[in-house]
Amino acid sequence: MANTPQFGMTGITAVTSPPGLALPTLQVPGAGLSWMDRPPVTIGCPPGLEYLSQLDQVLVHQQVDMEEVLTNLETANKYHVKNIIGQQIFFAVEELHRGVIQISGKKRGFVMHIMDNMNQEVMKVSREFKCCVGLCCASCAGCCNGEKCASKASVEAPPGCPIGYVVQRPSLCGDHLAILDENHETLLKIRGPGCKCRSIYSDIEFNVLSSDETEHIGKITKQWAGNVQEVYTKADNFGIQFQMNLEVKSKAILIGAVILIDFMFFEEQQTIHQQRTNQRR
Repeated sequence: MANTPQFGMTGITAVTSPPGLALPTLQVPGAGLSWMDRPPVTIGCPPGLEYLSQLDQVLVHQQVDMEEVLTNLETANKYHVKNIIGQQIFFAVEELHRGVIQISGKKRGFVMHIMDNMNQEVMKVSREFKCCVGLCCASCAGCCNGEKCASKASVEAPPGCPIGYVVQRPSLCGDHLAILDENHETLLKIRGPGCKCRSIYSDIEFNVLSSDETEHIGKITKQWAGNVQEVYTKADNFGIQFQMNLEVKSKAILIGAVILIDFMFFEEQQTIHQQRTNQRR
């Protein structure tokens, strides 16, 4: 297992990375990366998620991978999670398994390790591979309406301690999801824009509602990043807005929802768009 340096206030210590995963090297303060100061520990808040208690908006930016741009081969997804002024609070990196990673985003299982700015893993988001998702849901009205083929991601904070799930719910275009707690009780619901969510040429919004759908809690926005990034890369930008007093665990699960939404709706879609663009050259 690899050891990665951790930059703390008093020196450097070793952090053990999960099996099969090379943790990213974080930049030291002052080297071009702005970090959000870590708030005091909060009772009842999973360790490392204290940042979220002070935020009502989060930005999730997928990192552009030049190897993927040059070779058109799928690489591990990486995301910077930032506050509204661009200070990083988390960094997420997909566990790399080359044999599996070339599978399309809709079907592909993943394990996403989310680290804080001290390089400590504070969250893990994972989804099992489901062979039928890309086949019978491609027509929008397939078996995503059945539990066996519905997408589902689990969120742990810290890793090994489940705090909730993101589950695809029956809908014509498969863009309805539910946020569940660790006991599978519904906390929130997410409603997408319908089949127009497959367009990549404008901002796309997913509304976050209360469990009974009577209150608007916030929204997830897939942000249009401009022609160059959208056409030549698969690096997506998302924004999450939620009520300040929303429970920290729910905020964390919504970050997991963004990652699942990216795989479900935008990874494969942009791959097809890139291939068509390359064919026209």
